[in-house]
Amino acid sequence: MQPIKHVVIAGGGTAGWIAASLLNKVLGKVINVTLIESSSIGTVGVGEATIPPIMQLNNALGINEQQFINATNATIKLGIEFENWKTPLHSYMHAFGTLGKNFPFCDFYNFWLKGQAQGNKDDFWDFSLNYQAAKYNKFAPINTIPNTSLPGLSYAYHFDASLYAEFLKHLATERGVKHLDATISEVKQCPSSGDVQSLILDNGSSISGDLFIDCTGLRALLIEQTLNTGFVDWSHYLPCDSAIAVQTASNNELKPYTRSIAHSAGWQWQIPLQHRMGNGLVYASRHLSDEQAKQLLLENLPAEPITEPRLIKFKTGRRVKQWHKNVVAVGLSSGFLEPLESTSIHLIQSTVTRLIKLFPHNGISDALVNVFNQQSITEIEHIRDFIILHYKLTERTDSPFWRQCQQMSIPDSLKNKIELFKQTGKLIREDDELFAEVAWQQVMIGQGLIPDDYGALADSLTDEQLTELFNNLKTLINSTVGQLPNHAVFLSSLKPS
Repeated sequence: MQPIKHVVIAGGGTAGWIAASLLNKVLGKVINVTLIESSSIGTVGVGEATIPPIMQLNNALGINEQQFINATNATIKLGIEFENWKTPLHSYMHAFGTLGKNFPFCDFYNFWLKGQAQGNKDDFWDFSLNYQAAKYNKFAPINTIPNTSLPGLSYAYHFDASLYAEFLKHLATERGVKHLDATISEVKQCPSSGDVQSLILDNGSSISGDLFIDCTGLRALLIEQTLNTGFVDWSHYLPCDSAIAVQTASNNELKPYTRSIAHSAGWQWQIPLQHRMGNGLVYASRHLSDEQAKQLLLENLPAEPITEPRLIKFKTGRRVKQWHKNVVAVGLSSGFLEPLESTSIHLIQSTVTRLIKLFPHNGISDALVNVFNQQSITEIEHIRDFIILHYKLTERTDSPFWRQCQQMSIPDSLKNKIELFKQTGKLIREDDELFAEVAWQQVMIGQGLIPDDYGALADSLTDEQLTELFNNLKTLINSTVGQLPNHAVFLSSLKPS
């Protein structure tokens, strides 16, 4: 048992600099952090969309929101619109935040389901403040709907991932993180334990450490190339294995949401930044060649491309162990889930947070590593199930890809969740999983899975009370949205005068 005093991070990018910044901020008085990043090695850097927990990360690091938005060319994200997923020309949104008004022991969607059964025509998203603001391109930070206790807008960001990494790099090095611009040429292991002892750099120097963090992306230099940790393949659940990314000029309309547009063999993303648009095509190479995918993307861009299309190959799955010996994998080195629900930066954040909570102060113990790995597996499997849900619930039969998705076997954990919701209208959130019930409700209902029943408490309201509730909520939401500024106007207000 050797006290952990020196943490060495292999690789930079978003993963490396989040790890360095957070470890230094929380544990900087008891450990030293060194990050090795070569300016000659590029990062994947397509993770430009986030989910609301990014707010907690930025707050924990003491980041000023206005400075952050200006430094990263960020825009606001109120949700993700899914187009053509259920059927061609159909769309729905996974909007952040709440829907309607929840009652004790009974979520709002039960009342909506009762209304639908009685012939009410209100759309589920009529009761989402986030959705209504998103569709009218409106935004301002509000904690509650004025003159009520109902929650206001819940939001995240779209930003330039490379600029965010630079922003964090400046922050971390200013606060004491040591940064070495070098390439790792060799990894030295302890002959007896197999632990990583030191990293040999291309300039001949050697960096030793007590704990190593692998942020080398899909290369997985330490966790896989060195320690041969093993990989659990989920390609049979999530058949997309390729992406092509390209940037385009910004168009005139700054939408405060991500677009996910399904095509014959996968889906296309559009992520608006202040200075450009992030675009990409995710696809299954079994159903679409790289050249066909590139052509499909270029034919469906919202503006002129300003970069060359870049091909990214991946395998969906996770490492057998995210923490193995004295190496913790963070980011893409720990596994890959496609960016459908913008979870990649969150998984970096949650991994580093978990490491801090379970930090091996006086030495690495098996019990501690086992708990870390079990929590990591539970978290990523819940997210995996949520992503599979989008594919499995499709009604599309217009291509071999979508027929494969409809017919594929799914994990029992997801199968049980779908069956429970369909038969009873109930959703169970397990083990503090990332996506709340309202997220599952929106994807299930959005893709056509309407429950056969609703919660008994919904019958406690009379038809008149139910109609009054719906009308009052819509009036509150619409009047609130009407008073919000345009998204682009809000961003302009943050610019230095």
